Amino acid sequence: MTPPRTPVLAVIGGGQLARMTAQAAIGLGVPLRLLAEGEDVSAAQVVPDTTVGDYRDLEVLRRVVDGCSVVTFDHEHVPTGHLETLSAEGHACRPGPAALVHAQDKAVMRARLDDLGIPSPRHALVTTLEEVDAFAGSVGGFPVVLKTTRGGYDGKGVWVVSSASESQVAFETAAASGARVLAEEKVDFRRELSALVARSPSGQVAAYPVVESVQRDGVCWEVTAPAPGLPEERALEAQRIAMTVAAELEVTGILAVELFETTDGRVLVNELAMRPHNTGHWSMDGAVTGQFENHLRAVLDLPLGSPAARERWTVMVNILGGSHGRLSDELYAGYPHVFARDPRLKVHLYGKAVKPGRKVGHVTAYGDDLHEVRERARHAAAWFRGDLGEESE
Repeated sequence: MTPPRTPVLAVIGGGQLARMTAQAAIGLGVPLRLLAEGEDVSAAQVVPDTTVGDYRDLEVLRRVVDGCSVVTFDHEHVPTGHLETLSAEGHACRPGPAALVHAQDKAVMRARLDDLGIPSPRHALVTTLEEVDAFAGSVGGFPVVLKTTRGGYDGKGVWVVSSASESQVAFETAAASGARVLAEEKVDFRRELSALVARSPSGQVAAYPVVESVQRDGVCWEVTAPAPGLPEERALEAQRIAMTVAAELEVTGILAVELFETTDGRVLVNELAMRPHNTGHWSMDGAVTGQFENHLRAVLDLPLGSPAARERWTVMVNILGGSHGRLSDELYAGYPHVFARDPRLKVHLYGKAVKPGRKVGHVTAYGDDLHEVRERARHAAAWFRGDLGEESE
């Protein structure tokens, strides 16, 4: 039997997820070919085999994936029709278009989760202000949440409205991009959770500990693994939901299921992502096998690594561009302080220009004392932002 040759993996999208995937690929000795949005984007800085082009152009996609064993993604925005064409032409897209559409289109996702009996917030597609008003009446009144069915991320394309008249901007935004508007009840929740699993084409699944995530202005701010005080039965339910979704939708690679833990003790699915996810960044340093390595193992159909945590607690805090004028080349200047203060701290910078609110890196701390671990991670992230504030206290 001829031993398999080392495959070449195509990655579509040049953001920080592709950059961190490249780190894992180096360790595995797997070469990457990248389609990037620009020559200086995050992943293009570290992947030598980079093509700059538009992922919406089918011919560009064809050139990039030619000769590659597998195609995977930094984001969910590649047109579904293009992925169907690539699949029909014999390219292994992982996740495939039939799965990925559930992360691309929130209406498709909600309908499929309903079919599977998986709990979600009450929802309906709406096309007029009158339908928004009627939906609000069916869920106990305003406020309600409106989302564009395609294209939204990090709080974009999401509005909390207190009356039907406030809904016009959602309809205008959706119309401009060819999307629809999904109305959802505003859930009364204690906190947000995330259940992350890796699934290979052969059906092997690895489930990471369920984590707590904190959002600010629609952007992930902090992740704690495992979620503190989460009853075991609720953690198992969240993992069961994630594994069910991965199996039923035939997801290949990492699947992140973002959840609400409600005040009355339920878990409801908020969003799906079929790629390495911000709520899984803690695993790069805090798990036996990080999400980026397991994503690669999964899409290449290799046996998956252990998702078990290395320490009792791991806290990841994003480094966001602050309002204090710290420049991109000044981030490096943060190293002497944070490393001297905390030799066990892990820092990941993405090579991105600093803009207010933009994710430019993350820090990870781990240990046995949750209060101490949180303080260490928060202090370091605040130092890089140039704003110690309350996070350092």
